[in-house]
Amino acid sequence: MITLLSHIFIKNRNDLGDENVRRHYGILTGTVGIILNLFLFATKFSAGLITGAISVTADAFNNLSDAGSSIITLLGFKLSGQKPDNEHPFGHGRIEYISGLFVSVIILIVAFELVKSGINKIIHPEEVIVSTLTFVFLGISIIIKFYMFAYNMIYSKKISSTAMKATAVDSISDTIATSVVLICYVLYAIFDIKIDAYAGIAVGLFIAYAGFKTLKETVSPLLGQTPDPEFVNEIEEIVRSKECVIGIHDMIVHDYGPTRIFVSLHAEVPCDQDILLLHECIDEIENEIKHRLKCEVSIHMDPVDTNDENLYETKVMVNEILKEIDERLTLHDFRMVHGENHSNLIFDIVIPHKFKMNEEELINEVSKKVHDKHKGYHCVINVDNDYAGITKH
Repeated sequence: MITLLSHIFIKNRNDLGDENVRRHYGILTGTVGIILNLFLFATKFSAGLITGAISVTADAFNNLSDAGSSIITLLGFKLSGQKPDNEHPFGHGRIEYISGLFVSVIILIVAFELVKSGINKIIHPEEVIVSTLTFVFLGISIIIKFYMFAYNMIYSKKISSTAMKATAVDSISDTIATSVVLICYVLYAIFDIKIDAYAGIAVGLFIAYAGFKTLKETVSPLLGQTPDPEFVNEIEEIVRSKECVIGIHDMIVHDYGPTRIFVSLHAEVPCDQDILLLHECIDEIENEIKHRLKCEVSIHMDPVDTNDENLYETKVMVNEILKEIDERLTLHDFRMVHGENHSNLIFDIVIPHKFKMNEEELINEVSKKVHDKHKGYHCVINVDNDYAGITKH
């Protein structure tokens, strides 16, 4: 159905990197979600009133909350598509993450209410009326919810949407929850086994787990999570594929929402080449990354001396010292300044996350090891953090 509707309402529907196309997919899926969830609420609430089954009624209100979640997702896509302004020069893309956060909170609230209703049902048990209509409604609900999970998951991957992924997780949770309710209803109808209330609690706990997981996934981008390794690798491959580039470091990826990615990095270039040609090469790299990966990028050139054999050998020595301390340590911007009595080795060290030493301890350790190997070398070290996860190089 989504595919058919996209043919009707979305122009250039296959250009998923386009911001407007992406937003229209979000609005379309959100609208369909609202309609389907309201339909499920009406049918299951009616069945719950007829039979008196708390699990069926609770599942109905779960669908009503899902309709609210779909409204939030729809509004998130609508608002995140606003153009940048003076107050928000990087756009409003993070609103989509916030909408996903709200959906996750709603899931947790519904889970709490399900558990509370189940406990109340155990304390104050009521008779459940068996109805063929209820079987039909629950069966239809399972099919519809699984369909909603499928299309939300498919399009969340296609357009990289955490909000749609949260909706997909919510839908598969509902599919499982309704399946449990149906099984309990069958057991009661055939064997007179009353586990309706306990099933409601179990379903509530399961939904709580799913809600907590999606909450974590939507909060991470807002806090500033490590960028997607595949995205970082693609940038590295593009930069390193150019002959003018010797190395890459200090990459930082700023995520202001899907299609709102800003990247900065340093590219090492030979210091003896024409600066205008090097600048032209860097411009070409920036344009290629921008068009291929749909992001803004700024590259700083770091000139490197590639002809000084003593500099090269000293750099290799320091690299070996770093690897003795931790295999993940890397260095860049290595320079030598010679004086009358000693030479200063000036360089930056990139440390990975959860590194065992603090910065002062690392600087002292490296300086001591270098001085032990060569008395005439003094180290001037700056410590950088690995923001993009590229210390493996």
